[in-house]
Amino acid sequence: MLKLNLLKTLLSAACIWIPCISINGQSITSKMHPTEKIPLKHAFGVNAFEWDFENEKDPSKIDQDRLNGMKSFTAIRHYMDWEKLEQEEGRYSFNPTLSGGWNYDALYEACKSNGIDVLACLKTIPKWMVSTYPADSGADQDNVPVKSGKDFSDPNSYIEQAKVAFQYTARYGSNTNIDIVLLSVDNRPRWANDQVNTVKKGLGLIRYIECDNERDKWWKGAKAYQSGSHYAANMSAFYDGHKNTMGPGAGVKNADPSMIVVMGGLAKPDTAYVIEMVKWCQENRGYRADGSVNLCWDVINYHLYSDDDESTQGVKATRGMAPEKSAADSIANNFMKMAREHAGGIPVWMTETGYDVDQRSPLRAIPIGNKTALETQADWILRSSLLYLRHGVSRVFLYQTYDENMESGGRFSSSGLLNKDRSRKPAADYIFQANKLMGNYTYKSALSKAPLVDIYELEGKLAYVLVKPSEDGSSVKYTLELKNVRQAKVYHPEIGKDEMSMKVLKVVNGKLPLTVTETPLFVLPVN
Repeated sequence: MLKLNLLKTLLSAACIWIPCISINGQSITSKMHPTEKIPLKHAFGVNAFEWDFENEKDPSKIDQDRLNGMKSFTAIRHYMDWEKLEQEEGRYSFNPTLSGGWNYDALYEACKSNGIDVLACLKTIPKWMVSTYPADSGADQDNVPVKSGKDFSDPNSYIEQAKVAFQYTARYGSNTNIDIVLLSVDNRPRWANDQVNTVKKGLGLIRYIECDNERDKWWKGAKAYQSGSHYAANMSAFYDGHKNTMGPGAGVKNADPSMIVVMGGLAKPDTAYVIEMVKWCQENRGYRADGSVNLCWDVINYHLYSDDDESTQGVKATRGMAPEKSAADSIANNFMKMAREHAGGIPVWMTETGYDVDQRSPLRAIPIGNKTALETQADWILRSSLLYLRHGVSRVFLYQTYDENMESGGRFSSSGLLNKDRSRKPAADYIFQANKLMGNYTYKSALSKAPLVDIYELEGKLAYVLVKPSEDGSSVKYTLELKNVRQAKVYHPEIGKDEMSMKVLKVVNGKLPLTVTETPLFVLPVN
């Protein structure tokens, strides 16, 4: 009994829990995972492209104005077309990329030196792979990443993608001991006196890599859609060359075992899809020494746009909704529950969420009271980030850096967070200010649901975030109890500013009366 109590004490002190996984009626214990403390700054990533940092007229260099705009965010999800890395089969390029001439070395170095984390999303297929399909097949870059005629269920069909993932990871990961004989670049000059690619390894610039984007592309038909089991086979090749059976130079983990592999974000947030992937791993990859399923990804990932069609990117949506009024709450709960029960409690990420402002879009933020659509977008973006941290989602990437096409009025066309001149829109103002004020604070617990009151903590100091989760312009009176506190700093986000406005208010008998609105407010007690 004494030994058991000691074990419990040690586990509690280390914040460790051991979930029980049940698959096909078999109960197994997963490997231990620490309870994650999620800092607020991890909810302020953005989806971005290399041209958000480098000018296409001089793609070899970082454009300082563009970089200054990107400093509004704490992380990027780099949409990276496979063709940039491998324009011709077996010929790899990084600096410059032979497709577009981009300098990925400089891009990632700029991100690291400015504290911007990078999730590299390797997506689409190159033209040389598209060309393996019959001309009348309708094949395009969104096809499943295999050559024509290959079996979607066989990990070996994905060997080409596993190889490019290996080369990319070997260069930008942290493993300096990799055999350089396995690495190659296309060092042919494009013209006289051209800079050519050179082999590099272990640059330590990338920690996270994602295997494609929205592989559940039901809207593209059978040529582009992968079932959960087919995608698991794909991921098994991508992850470690299907348990290192595909020969040298294939799979992320064989280039850098410390690289975190993120499954491609699901367009339809369906937990059954991930469970199907887990079952495939049970049957085809077996179990680890600790009894957990030998999964071929380290992070679960889904996409969700809060609208009135339950956030599945369906055609029935008519407008965006405040995140707390949509299905976002229940879907986040479902994914966290699934991760605990079926995937050993590995992290869950949200890598696409956002709103348009054009009032023709079915994902539009709406004007509310005296607030414009841009101001509502700012409220809903910040509240979305807070919602996901509240549910234990570890990372949030907003969609996206710039407007895609304001003239079209369509879905995703006006969801940009920066203006053309690189200045921040109100939504970017809000997240920039929140990160500046409390970026290192970690989510602790919820104090109230009506209004929402979240508690954050940093080195024993508490902070509070309050918001009314409605979309009608209303407010509510709330008294925040702060024991042994004489006063508090109360912060409100401000449009067009680098910092929130602040007032110092007295705390009387441990009580701080507040007016809570649909724009989050932040309270930092002063002892």
